[in-house]
Amino acid sequence: MAKGECNCGAVAFEIHKPIQDVIICHCSICRKATGNNGMALVLAMNEDFTWLRGQEHIQYWKKPDADWEGWFCQICGSTLPGRNDDTKLYVPVGLITEGGENLRVAHHIFTHSRAAWDEIGDNGKQHPHAFGSGDRAK
Repeated sequence: MAKGECNCGAVAFEIHKPIQDVIICHCSICRKATGNNGMALVLAMNEDFTWLRGQEHIQYWKKPDADWEGWFCQICGSTLPGRNDDTKLYVPVGLITEGGENLRVAHHIFTHSRAAWDEIGDNGKQHPHAFGSGDRAK
């Protein structure tokens, strides 16, 4: 189980199953959403995720012509768990306040579109595209 919240604490959530594998997404959407080299996230199935408070403070933006929805706190601007799949949410690991002790980078996705200055320095498997897109892990 894990808990997390935005920077101001207005929005909080809980994941009801243990989390371990961190995915670093290097796609241009995640780079622009964070202003960094990508987004470190874990995946949570819808049935394993509960908002604890602050749903009224969640604002979202859907990228036109894409399946990606970015959710953020309208008070502090923190990136919140979002969706690009009907069955699960992506959860930025920087929001985790409890239950993240065993988190380890397991995968890097969309490495083909990472920024030129972005150097991957861990042992996570590298995927040129998303999972299941026919690529081979490096």
